[in-house]
Amino acid sequence: MASLLCTLQDHRDDVNCCALSDRLLASCSGDKTVRVYSCEDFRELPFSPLRAHAYGVHCCCFSSCGRYLASCSTDALTIHNKKGYEMLLLYTLTAQSAPVLCCALSFDGQLLVSGSVDKTVTVYDANHGELLHTLTQHDRYVTACAFSPCTLMFASGSMDKTVNIWRIGDGNAEASEPLKTSVQGRKSLGYSRTLVSDWSEEDVSEWLRDEGFEALVDTFRAHNIDGAELINLNTEVLTTEFNIESVGLRGQILRKIKDLRSSLIDSDVPDEFLCPITRELMKDPVIAADGFSYEREAMESWISTPNRSSPMTNLPLQTMILTPNRSLKTAIQRWKSSH
Repeated sequence: MASLLCTLQDHRDDVNCCALSDRLLASCSGDKTVRVYSCEDFRELPFSPLRAHAYGVHCCCFSSCGRYLASCSTDALTIHNKKGYEMLLLYTLTAQSAPVLCCALSFDGQLLVSGSVDKTVTVYDANHGELLHTLTQHDRYVTACAFSPCTLMFASGSMDKTVNIWRIGDGNAEASEPLKTSVQGRKSLGYSRTLVSDWSEEDVSEWLRDEGFEALVDTFRAHNIDGAELINLNTEVLTTEFNIESVGLRGQILRKIKDLRSSLIDSDVPDEFLCPITRELMKDPVIAADGFSYEREAMESWISTPNRSSPMTNLPLQTMILTPNRSLKTAIQRWKSSH
């Protein structure tokens, strides 16, 4: 059973993240501050709040020893060092060219990773504030990252629907390569790193094995099914030509094919046609006061909250007026009709 110990109400805007060390609690907010509390009595420490950011703070994290505290925002990534009764700003890191959405410190406090809207993952030497690696394997915003609690392995997650797992090595080329990319949300990239529609028969066979349909590999090969044929298969073909009598099995295959079709469409959508908030194809695009275009429903929901800042810049919106972006809507409709 869980019991409530304390409720802290010091922030003046949405709390975006919180982190615990063995002695300290940190929280960060859209009010541009990071607040630090003692875990003994939950009193805010004298040096709190930390005001190293000019915009809302997206994420914060401690090193396992509690000595280092990192935080990230639209403007930068920062590292603070606790010395005695003070929390000193060590570094302000600006290697990424867009808002930094997430950060994580390694178990020994030696390394700091961060993910950004610019689609990169950066790795820093936390002791010296030096950039060690800039990793560019993600295709969209990097929204999450996490270190292993006992090894120099970390993961990064992105709006491109993938999770990459990385190992920090001894400086050789292999240290910057992802160990593994999650199968979930493969972004319609086949096993030969081509679009599904361009898969060869061997790619389809490999996909069947990976999805647990190895018994059907010979059947698909006998019918010369490549990627273009695969995404057009239907119940009738599976029943009459492939002699797959099991309704359940046909359903499983068709669901997997539907996922491939969806990911094929997603991978081909121009980024400017996607709403920055939902990352979905816009139906009724509007221009907000920050100059960016959003899906009307998503933006109306966004500005209905007390936080009236831009989703893209974190700067205050000067007006809540949304102007229809008719030229973008026409462009989206033309793209849809051609696909």
